[in-house]
Amino acid sequence: FLESISISLLVMLMMIIVDLINVRSKGKLQSILKESKKWKQYIIGSLLGTTPGCVGSFAGVSLYMHGIISYGTIAGLMIATSGDEAFVMLAMFPKTAIILFAILFILGVFSGKLIDYLVLKFNIPISDDCKTEQLHKDEKSYKHYLKEHIWHHIIKEHVWKIFLWTFGALLVIEFSTNYLNLESLTNDYIWIVLLLSVLIGIIPDSGPHLIFVSLFAQGLIPFSILLSSSIVQDGHGLLPMLSFSVKDTISIKSFNVIIGLIIGSIMLLMGF
Repeated sequence: FLESISISLLVMLMMIIVDLINVRSKGKLQSILKESKKWKQYIIGSLLGTTPGCVGSFAGVSLYMHGIISYGTIAGLMIATSGDEAFVMLAMFPKTAIILFAILFILGVFSGKLIDYLVLKFNIPISDDCKTEQLHKDEKSYKHYLKEHIWHHIIKEHVWKIFLWTFGALLVIEFSTNYLNLESLTNDYIWIVLLLSVLIGIIPDSGPHLIFVSLFAQGLIPFSILLSSSIVQDGHGLLPMLSFSVKDTISIKSFNVIIGLIIGSIMLLMGF
């Protein structure tokens, strides 16, 4: 419950910061990133994703919800992110962790470009951005901003949904992980472990991925399994997206699962 509140408050803070910058700049942030063309967006998105913790992901979701970055950029960001596990990996195997983050960053950039191409090529439906108001000339008061933007839009339309989705997801995760002994799998079933790393990566939480972090640190699984899990999982990063668009959340995860399986399988076949 407390974790749900803390995540919701952090998301609200990031949403307010992004919204305030966009509004006070009269949409200049939005136009700059939109007009910068996609490569700059992909690089910025992947940089946000590789930031340890979920703050970069939350910021990316806020940017996407405001229509500032593209669908491919947010999908690439989620590939690049390692969530809170980044701190654990840096503590347990720092050199390998940095290599992993670099690979995820590169994958995030190029995957974002590829995903945007596929969305356009096959006309894959995605959600419209939130319709936020700009500050009008006669409404440049903080009272108006607090009432219309923060209270009516961010809090009444988004934060309560974010809290409910977060609380519900964490409740299910807590219940399921208590009854699963996932670490009993051995290297005799390495392809099953690869598949599990991808499937468990779908869970919108940082905890389950730590199983594969620990197994890798103990030398029980190869780097390819850690990489595939890292590609698919995004910590709590994608939870705020559920309150905005379940459809986009599912499609982003689907892209990441496919990429995670392909890259993980190639790396495993190559002996990594």
